[in-house]
Amino acid sequence: MPQPLISILTPFKNSSAFLSPYLESILEQTYINWELIIVDDHSTDDSYNLVAAFAQKDARIKLLKNNGQGIIDALKLAFKNSSGHYITRMDSDDLMAPKKLELMHRDLKTHGKGHVALGLVKYFCEGQLGDGYQHYEEWLNGLTKSGTNYTEIYKECVIPSPCWMVSRDDLMACGAFERNIYPEDYDLAFRFYKQGLKCIPSDQVLHYWRDYSNRTSRTDDHYSDNHFLKLKVHYFLELDFDSKRPLVLWGAGFKGKFCAKLLKMNKVPFIWICNNPKKIGKHIYKVKLHPISTLSKLHQPQVIVTVANKKSQKHITAILENHQLTKAKDFFFFC
Repeated sequence: MPQPLISILTPFKNSSAFLSPYLESILEQTYINWELIIVDDHSTDDSYNLVAAFAQKDARIKLLKNNGQGIIDALKLAFKNSSGHYITRMDSDDLMAPKKLELMHRDLKTHGKGHVALGLVKYFCEGQLGDGYQHYEEWLNGLTKSGTNYTEIYKECVIPSPCWMVSRDDLMACGAFERNIYPEDYDLAFRFYKQGLKCIPSDQVLHYWRDYSNRTSRTDDHYSDNHFLKLKVHYFLELDFDSKRPLVLWGAGFKGKFCAKLLKMNKVPFIWICNNPKKIGKHIYKVKLHPISTLSKLHQPQVIVTVANKKSQKHITAILENHQLTKAKDFFFFC
């Protein structure tokens, strides 16, 4: 029986410095029945010609030009021109581990539809990798090893954009790339969550994630904190908010204030608490800030936590659990 076709979708723009090793990592896959739908998003360097040279040598590489603008339009075009039973995405500056497609296909074949295959990721760069990326890698891989990615979905994107695979039917059921919402990878992770796709645990490093100073996630405004917070609040209100319970917002820094604005915009009442004595009792956006002790007066509250400090988060978790509240059910970290 022939192997099912896997479609790899990749947008690229001015990636000439990284395209050759990226393409070589796909050509070296142990799983050979794949097609690469790779879309040029208006490159001004030699990227298109570089990919064209590879495409002339291997018919599995299908090179297109974006007839729209940006990553989402490129992904729409790639998906429209794909034929695979399984779909995965890849970034043009990253590398696949040799068995990435083989192991992801194995997991989906074993577990069937309604699942998303994942793998561990490893950052690399020419210089020194920043602490933030190392912490993100450790945090994300910890979730993937146990398949508990959704438990912290409001904290950060829990499914790395270039390291997932799903059946075509499941991706279409989630809306594929039809939503013009950035950050598009985080929005898709929320739609996987909404659709109930189960994360398959993995303990294998399948993706090597390149970090460099002008990567899109660092420079494009579509990936700013504001866009992330808008997605978090939108999906929380749609998927996990219980209007019959009191809603508490914990934290009055930048993220807390931004979430407060969004909640007010959606006409969602909330109780705002913090541990800053200079802010307690004052009003921000016409909402009074209360002390932490207010929690004791509330019956089964839901709590959005916008405090980013790791030490403080541990302290907050202990307080909330002492109030018989459960993480990812009763309280949610938004950073």
